[in-house]
Amino acid sequence: MWPNGWWGPFPWMGIFPLIFLVVLLLFLFRGAGWPGCGGHRTRDREESAREILDRRYARGEITREQYQQMKKDLD
Repeated sequence: MWPNGWWGPFPWMGIFPLIFLVVLLLFLFRGAGWPGCGGHRTRDREESAREILDRRYARGEITREQYQQMKKDLD
């Protein structure tokens, strides 16, 4: 009935669904760490209280006096 088997002259065509499945599984299970895969970014470390204080002062959220008092409290 089929002289060249089930896939005809392209027996290697059966590999493409397997490759697609492997790539799909990689995106699903490792996607959180890859950019562009819909995963979320994780921070490498937590910010220190001093870094947060410095950033708040730089944005103008707190006054100079508040900044100096909080910095003194942290030290």
